[in-house]
Parts: sequence; C-alpha cells; structure tokens
Amino acid sequence: MGKSAVFILGAGALGSSGAEMLVRAGVGKVTIVDRDYVEWTNLHRQQLYTEQDVADRLPKAVCAERRLAAINRDVRISGIVADVTAENIQKLIAGHDVLLDATDNMETRLLANDAACKMGLPFFMGACVGSYGLTFPFGVQTEQPCLHCLLDTLPAQTMTCDTAGIISPAVVTTAARQVAGVLKYLTTGEMEPKLESADVWTGERSSIDVSGLKKRDCPSCSEHASYPFLTTGTSVRPAVLCGRDTVQLIWPGSRRVELPLFVQSVKKVVSNLVHNPYLVACEYHGHRVVLFRDGRMLVHGTKSIPTAKKIASELIG
Repeated sequence: MGKSAVFILGAGALGSSGAEMLVRAGVGKVTIVDRDYVEWTNLHRQQLYTEQDVADRLPKAVCAERRLAAINRDVRISGIVADVTAENIQKLIAGHDVLLDATDNMETRLLANDAACKMGLPFFMGACVGSYGLTFPFGVQTEQPCLHCLLDTLPAQTMTCDTAGIISPAVVTTAARQVAGVLKYLTTGEMEPKLESADVWTGERSSIDVSGLKKRDCPSCSEHASYPFLTTGTSVRPAVLCGRDTVQLIWPGSRRVELPLFVQSVKKVVSNLVHNPYLVACEYHGHRVVLFRDGRMLVHGTKSIPTAKKIASELIG
C-alpha cells in the first residue's frame, strides 16, 4: 500500500476527511485537486482547515497539502489548484491507482466516471447532503456497472446543499466507507459492487447489490464506449456552485493569468482588493469577485450567469 497513488477529486468535506484518513494510513502518494478557496462556512465540516486559512484566503488544495504533509512525512502529497474539466482530467489522474470522488456535483462526477472507465481506474464514488451519505465503488476491469449505468437507479435527490446543508457526522461516515473500500482494494484487490446509503440522523441504512445492473450499451463503460462526458467545449463554461450564491466561469483551453498585471489593471475600479500568489479577490459593483491563476473566475452574490459573464467581460475582457 505504501507504493500506491490515490487521486482525490475535491478538497471539500469528503475530500479533506478522506485525504486525512489515507495519509494517516500510509498510502504512498495522495494528489488532491480543488478549484475553490477556504471560507468561514466550510469550517464546521472540512476538518483540514483553520480560521487563519480563511483570513489568508488560501485555496483549499494549498491548505490541504500543507496540513497533510505535517501529518505523515512519508506520504508524498500534491495539492493542485484547478478545476477538473474534460480537457485536463486524463492528464491529472494519469499515474494513479485509484480515483476517489469527493466532488459536489453530478456533472463533474460523471466526467470522472468516464475518465476512470477510459483509463481503467477503480472509482470510489461518494456524496452527502444534510445527514445522508451515499457511496458506490466500481472496478472497470470487471463486469460491474459504472456510475452512468446506475443513473436511473440512484435515489432521487430532493435536498441540495442550498436547502439542507451538511452535518459533519454524515461527512465522516461517508468518507469512512469510501476510504475503507479504497484500503481494502489496495491491500487485497477486492471490491464489492454495492450502492450503500446511510442517514446518521434517522438511522436508516440500505445496501443494494448492483452487479446485475450493468448496461451493455452504456456509453461510458460498454465495449463501444464513446465517453460522452469527456467531450471538450469551445466556449466559456459557467456553473452555479452548490450551496453558494456564486457563479464560476471557466474559459476553454489553457489560460493562465498574470495576477500582478490583473491587480494593476483593476485596482482603480474595484475595492477591498486582496491578493496572494494563488488568487485575487475584490469587490466590484456589489459582487465579490475572485480570479484564480488558471483563469477561472468566481462571481459571488448572484446565480445569474449573464450577470457573471458581464462582470467578467468588464474586468478581464
């Protein structure tokens, strides 16, 4: 296990909890990728972060790398500040033995599912909201169904981060099931195709053997797979973030921003300007705007994609 490499998609609640368990267990390498930075509302459930991280407006991946490196010096830790997209996911996960899902949206989860299928990586899915958590592992070298196969089987989601929030016991319980599955696979090579859920508040639990639900014509894992979620786009990709009054804008291709130049260009038209080597944050027309080094922009205070695009156009063209 000490020679194994685990890729963690997301450094939020599930990602930070799962990463700490894996590092303390002595996995050889952990790569954790996240697009966001630490905020006050994260601290009750994202256990790697502190109030000082919030004050410094540091990206989660940077904070996670520092904290994890201090826990176990024998584990190689790599924190990457980036949004995982169809354009970069295969490059990011290459060289890893396992993909641990800790994202907060189904679009990115299905993107990771396609990449895992195409590259032959075991995929350990996890999701939680409120007091409820769901896990599902699959190995692409077997006759097990992938996540895409199960889209019609997954329980309907009536709660969201916006309406229900998340309590930390649900996070830790879900992460524990994910990590236990990863450790079992790394040490024995065994996986169980079970869709498991638990509500830590009500005590309700379920476990479903889904081995018979593989679809022979699945576009993600069949013999003639087309991997539809790996299709790249050519225009700006917007996303309204889960549990946030925020729109993220992603430009296609590789677009790095010289942050010092951006600071110089906007300092006369924005207020409360704060910057560090990873991002620039400011206030503009009643919105908090955060620009990352890779060109991604978060526009807080709106769920309107046209509004966010207008602000981005005015600030960076």
